[in-house]
Amino acid sequence: MQSAISLSLSSPSPVARFAVNNANNVCNLGTPRSLRFCGLRREAFDSSASFDASSLRSARFNLHSKHSNLSKVFAELKGNGTPSSSGFDYDLVIIGAGVGGHGAALHAIEKGLKTAIIEGDVVGGTCVNRGCVPSKALLAVSGRMRELQNEHHMKSFGLQVAAAGYDRQGVADHANNLASKIRSNLTNSMKALGVDILTGSGTILGPQKLKYGKGDSGDKIVTAKDIIIATGSVPLVPKGIEVDGNSVITSDHALKLEFVPEWIAIVGSGYIGLEFSDVYTALGSEVTFIEALDQLMPGFDPEIGKLAQRVLINPRKIDSHTGVFASKITPAKDGKPVQIELIDAKTKEPKDTLEVDAALIATGRAPFTQGLGLENINVQTQRGFVPVDERMRVIDGNGKLVPHLYCIGDANGKMMLAHAASAQGISVVEQLSGHDHVLNHLSIPAACFTHPEISMVGLTEPQAREKAEKEGFEVSIAKTSFKANTKALAENEGEGLAKLIYRPDNGEILGVHIFGLHAADLIHEASNAIAMGTRIQDIKFAVHAHPTLSEVLDELFKSAKVKVSASSKVAEPVRV
Repeated sequence: MQSAISLSLSSPSPVARFAVNNANNVCNLGTPRSLRFCGLRREAFDSSASFDASSLRSARFNLHSKHSNLSKVFAELKGNGTPSSSGFDYDLVIIGAGVGGHGAALHAIEKGLKTAIIEGDVVGGTCVNRGCVPSKALLAVSGRMRELQNEHHMKSFGLQVAAAGYDRQGVADHANNLASKIRSNLTNSMKALGVDILTGSGTILGPQKLKYGKGDSGDKIVTAKDIIIATGSVPLVPKGIEVDGNSVITSDHALKLEFVPEWIAIVGSGYIGLEFSDVYTALGSEVTFIEALDQLMPGFDPEIGKLAQRVLINPRKIDSHTGVFASKITPAKDGKPVQIELIDAKTKEPKDTLEVDAALIATGRAPFTQGLGLENINVQTQRGFVPVDERMRVIDGNGKLVPHLYCIGDANGKMMLAHAASAQGISVVEQLSGHDHVLNHLSIPAACFTHPEISMVGLTEPQAREKAEKEGFEVSIAKTSFKANTKALAENEGEGLAKLIYRPDNGEILGVHIFGLHAADLIHEASNAIAMGTRIQDIKFAVHAHPTLSEVLDELFKSAKVKVSASSKVAEPVRV
């Protein structure tokens, strides 16, 4: 990974632009510039800068000095009590203390901005309390259960294991305890650095002015030079579906694991639905997918989706109905099971009626943007989403930018992932600090934490071919199998595939998709390569430890056929 990043330093990234607004502060071509891509910071040098042993030592010294100075800055900022130099109560107020708001707040403090964050519920937002954090705790349990229940798999290691069981309450407690711990960590990190945490719902009253509280006479008014909306999202429940929180539930309820049904219908086969199918089947449930489109897993690369379905769905106690809508779902009551009425997605004709023990609604998420006072600044939401430009600046009803107002995360709908929200928040703070920054969303990875995992970054093959047809370039595909990887075979986890979509004329990485053991961890080499603008002809010289799963990516890049040679200068050897 280190080698892959180093190779990219000889050319500036084409996907993130930094320009100091003050002309007196414009750096010369040889000056290092601090880049941050989705939380990754490296010292990047212009192509005219030499990259030898002395420059490496200098960069390390500068980095050490910066960290030392940063500690002093943090110590001075603790308490966040110094008045804002802008004449406002705060330089920055963030509405919403989820992962996106947290990332923005910490970066703002690092940049010396007097910062407050408003939270009407609990710190951590959806991801920490009702999403990706507790779900990973449940998936950790399902992974171990699945392995212990696989007698053939255990025997291949020479192991004999008695029948595996589980304590439902113990599993639920594990998920709840993890959420509590991470929530506490986020809260303490903000308090330690001096972020003011303001309790209540935030409402924008006008330009650079807002209030927070319970919506009564006790509300307090604050002013801020800049405001970031980071209010996240809630589960999307289609019309006709009655959620009672017991037998008809959303992911919010399912994460509490209050019971494990014998038969559960999952409406939607995207990330949320797939992960919960992994949990429920490992704990003994039978699952029925209800999918409006003609195939399961519609958001994934088709080839990866086909393989994943063969491994994650076909061998398990899962059946499916595709091309249908759940037009009406009635909760269980008076001894009757949950009733689901299905209609054809195209003709709307009745198709079938299902009776199950429970139904999980996993049809996606809707932005939580009500009550923000957007009407006070002439902002009209689009399907609930706050309209923004590529720099997350809010756009009003007349198509004009609203000064000093930004929106990040699920509330703007650009990419509904927690780490995308954090990256957007950091990008906004960079702009507030005088550096023009545009986040490349195609470099942001995504993952589905099933067993095995699925991960992806960039374009799918159909998307890449559509783009190529419009812009007039060729697309090539490279693939490697986990069955050829020593570490995967040692784990008896050879079922997996990595797929590279690229341009053979210049080596640009268009997309990478992985299905297999620890795919969610492996994807970052590819995502960072896209973020840094690294081409295949350069990254293929990166060295990977043997035997590791990372060699799946090593073989993938090496198997690509690029028509141009390496674009980077060969670095001078460093004495060791």
